[in-house]
Amino acid sequence: MTINQLEKKTSLPDPDRQSVGIVREVRKMRLEDKFDMIGGAVAGLSLTFLLFGWFTPLTSDVGFVVVAFLLFLGVYALLISFRSGLQDIKDRLMTVLLYSAGSLLVGTLLFVVTFTLFRGQEALSEFNFYFETMELAGPLDPLSMGGIFHAIMGTLMQISMALIITIPLGIATAVFLNEIGGPFARFVRTISDAMTALPSIVAGLFVYAAIITLITHQRSGFAASMAITVMMLPIVIRASDVVLRLVPGNLREASLALGATRWQTVRRVVLPTARSGLVTAVILGTARGIGETSPVLLTSGVTAVLNLNPFSGPMISLPLQVFDFVKSPEPNMVARGFGTAAVLLLVVLTLFTAARIFGGRGPGQLSVRGYRRVLAQSRSDVRRMTQLSKDRERAAQTALLPQQTQLQNLPPTSPTDEK
Repeated sequence: MTINQLEKKTSLPDPDRQSVGIVREVRKMRLEDKFDMIGGAVAGLSLTFLLFGWFTPLTSDVGFVVVAFLLFLGVYALLISFRSGLQDIKDRLMTVLLYSAGSLLVGTLLFVVTFTLFRGQEALSEFNFYFETMELAGPLDPLSMGGIFHAIMGTLMQISMALIITIPLGIATAVFLNEIGGPFARFVRTISDAMTALPSIVAGLFVYAAIITLITHQRSGFAASMAITVMMLPIVIRASDVVLRLVPGNLREASLALGATRWQTVRRVVLPTARSGLVTAVILGTARGIGETSPVLLTSGVTAVLNLNPFSGPMISLPLQVFDFVKSPEPNMVARGFGTAAVLLLVVLTLFTAARIFGGRGPGQLSVRGYRRVLAQSRSDVRRMTQLSKDRERAAQTALLPQQTQLQNLPPTSPTDEK
């Protein structure tokens, strides 16, 4: 193809004929945008009331909300099309969908928390609910008797034992998958991905057959923690693997170029850089394990007394205690169940907050204690370098002293000697 043919097929737009559109800030809404949104919402609700009240025999509340939202989107897109093009319509509709999804998620969470607190407020208001067990309380006893202290301790002990195994094993496996690699690493990654979809009841049956039947011959907190570990480990491995992949490769190359070994690079460069992501991975695994009920039901058993020995006797947890309470037809037991669920939410929130505070800082973000330690080390380095400079000057002066003494001891030269 010649240059003349390219020039015929290529045309440049004339800048004088190009119209400049209205500049719109993405994160702000103009008055017209607010009018379109409010008008679309009113029109969607009005049409939905007409459909459900006059034209069609529809009565479902969920269907009313869905139809109203779909009609709102249609009317909103129609109003936008009067002043904007297709690209702007797509942008506004996607913005509405994303905000709606976020609002639905937050609303669902608030509904669950509020409903749980409302149904369990009678049990939560009793002080003995947190520091007594159900050893001397029955289904017909008032809420002023009995509590869930044994379930709280059982949950903390089981999740602690599971984390002691899961955190080092999961992070070490993720480091192996990223830093070592090879055919075996691909096999391990495949198995880990497959185990993320493992039903919890299967994990409970596996631990029951492998540990309870063959080794301990009784249900215990240790067996329950092993079942929880089986559920947590694939989540931690997968999430940590994704986080370690995001560490830039030039950081590893720079560390190796400075003479660091592979282990030093992993310990001092890779893991500190991905620390906040690894904390998130542990949080995801903890959220999966702390709420498990079916594997704990098969492995730990149900008890109403406090058991602090994880290797002997049944040890109940908060999720299993909720299940044991709410299956009772007595209102007081149901109230205890919802109160136990509220305590479980509080325990999870406390663990997540502590994990974020102690390990959730990104790379380069120091705590107050870390900043003071770095500042003290810097001052120590300044003093050391200053003292080293003084020692070098003193050594240089000491080395020049014999030469100056020899020059002073030389006899003076006469004019005759000079000739």
